[in-house]
Amino acid sequence: MANSSSSSSSLVISYSLILLNLYAIVSSTSDFNNRYHPMILPLLLSTPNISAHRMPFDGHNSRRHLQNSELPNARMRLFDNLLSNGYYTTRLFIGTPPQEFALIVDTGSTVTYVPCSSCEQCGKHQDPRFQPDLSSTYRPVKCNPSCNCDDEGKQCTYERRYAEMSSSSGVIAEDVISFGNESELKPQRAVFGCENVETGDLYSQLADGIMGLGRGRLSVVDQLVDKGVIGDSFSLCYGGMDVGGGAMVLGQISPPPNMVFSHSNPYRSPYYNIELKELHVAGKPLKLKPKVFDEKHGTVLDSGTTYAYFPEAAFHALKDAIMKEIHHLKQIPGPDPNYHDICFSGAGREVSHLSKVFPEVNMVFGSGQKLSLSPENYLFRHTKVRGAYCLGIFQNGNDLTTLLGGIVVRNTLVTYDRENDKIGFWKTNCSELWKRLQVPVVPASAPALSPSSNRSQEMPPVQAPSSMPFFHPGEIRIGIITFDMLISVNNSNTKPNFTEVAEFIAHELEVDNLQVHMLNFTSTGNNYLVKWAILPAESADYISNTTAMKIIQQLSEHRLHFPERFGSYELVKWKFEPQKNRTWWQQHFVAVTVGVVVTLVVSLLSIGLWLVWRRQKALGTYVPVGAVGPEQELQPL
Repeated sequence: MANSSSSSSSLVISYSLILLNLYAIVSSTSDFNNRYHPMILPLLLSTPNISAHRMPFDGHNSRRHLQNSELPNARMRLFDNLLSNGYYTTRLFIGTPPQEFALIVDTGSTVTYVPCSSCEQCGKHQDPRFQPDLSSTYRPVKCNPSCNCDDEGKQCTYERRYAEMSSSSGVIAEDVISFGNESELKPQRAVFGCENVETGDLYSQLADGIMGLGRGRLSVVDQLVDKGVIGDSFSLCYGGMDVGGGAMVLGQISPPPNMVFSHSNPYRSPYYNIELKELHVAGKPLKLKPKVFDEKHGTVLDSGTTYAYFPEAAFHALKDAIMKEIHHLKQIPGPDPNYHDICFSGAGREVSHLSKVFPEVNMVFGSGQKLSLSPENYLFRHTKVRGAYCLGIFQNGNDLTTLLGGIVVRNTLVTYDRENDKIGFWKTNCSELWKRLQVPVVPASAPALSPSSNRSQEMPPVQAPSSMPFFHPGEIRIGIITFDMLISVNNSNTKPNFTEVAEFIAHELEVDNLQVHMLNFTSTGNNYLVKWAILPAESADYISNTTAMKIIQQLSEHRLHFPERFGSYELVKWKFEPQKNRTWWQQHFVAVTVGVVVTLVVSLLSIGLWLVWRRQKALGTYVPVGAVGPEQELQPL
């Protein structure tokens, strides 16, 4: 009886939580603005017993208490630009041999999914669809009581519907996932979703799918923690205003000494929340009740959201306090007339100078610790007016939840310490994270790409230089490197300045400006597909092996961090061509040409001088009139 009663109580609690989440989500969906993606909340929870996953851990479950030194972690790069794309992606490899995918890093989702080759309704994304038939380690998850099943009752299925009216559905499978060449963590078997249908933004986005980092049985983090291969923690670090990309760590890291923490309650909701108590602007606290940040879901961190959304009272108080400090700036209309953005001109283009114009904002946690927000943590660039900026904070409709998107944590290492129920923040330069943390680069090899990637004469985008098989000194000389780059601009009326882009690429790749050439481009809406070529320096016949390896690694690892004014980019494909063997005439063309020109010039000068000499001789010596000359003998008649 006791067991039956306990089971019934658990079942009632479970379904109560499900209904509560469904009601909260549906009631708030109509308030969301389609442009500023607020919280991505799944309308269908992954399992009916999700509440059991968040039950307190007892002393017998030792996986949460392993020390950091005992377990490896997976260090992974982040790509893209938060404000241009609305998200950050990382590279994940699935299958044997591995198939590569660009997945949106999302702490608000609990499932990792990619388009399946059998997908009936999937958009065109940047990588080929996952092909189960090409993976020797692929296994479908058979239908069982703990999952929803397909119509035939053979395989488990999933379905996710999001607040912006997009959705993803498909079957659940298991395969080997790999994390790239900077990861200490070896490939692991994991459950993921193989999409059969996607709609809305999920259909039209460039990224392949979602990497779910939320709390849930299907989450990648939960699966790795349950296996005991990583500690119960992960970290994200987003690049700054003019620098895209960043870093991610699955597993525990040693927190820096000056990292500030906030308690996070895992039993309140499946989302990562913090205890925000106060906001200070220019050192002055806003006159708000602390409860304003604790309504509904509380204050939630969501890496899949771009901007920050506050309840009405907090939004107006924060906006008014900031505007009071910058009354000398001119308020101007936003870049899109369909939205009432609050923008200002006259602040200058240098991000480093913004702190001299805009005030500092402090978030005060329940522990009393403060997180300082610089202007880049609440501003975004105006896309049409140089030196103008707009507030990246908005009212969250009628929703009482405080939602903090990626803009709030730019250039901030955020550690989700799930083992100790707290979240840490450390202001840093995310592009130099490993150096600042004094973490050595792991010299591991990336998995080889599968044939489905269809990349002839190309290397995996995370291949380390030490393991590049294509270049051996003296074996091959690179004559030209070409690559296709998909550039997405913020405004369809703004055409990229390709001259500036070429100079930027040359600077990033550390080559001369004259070595970078745009071959051609095509455009569709906001997207430009541009083909570039890197040529040898003027004084060289080929690109050295060292330079070629460096360029290829930077391109393949997406290390070109586009400034925000350029938009964002994706590397579509690249290839190199060996130096062509030139004929004797091609090798000596310049010398022969110079010799011929010199010969012609000397010949023409010689002919000219000879003609002048003959003309002077023909005219004879000039004799003035009346001059005395020798007598001439008269000839007889």
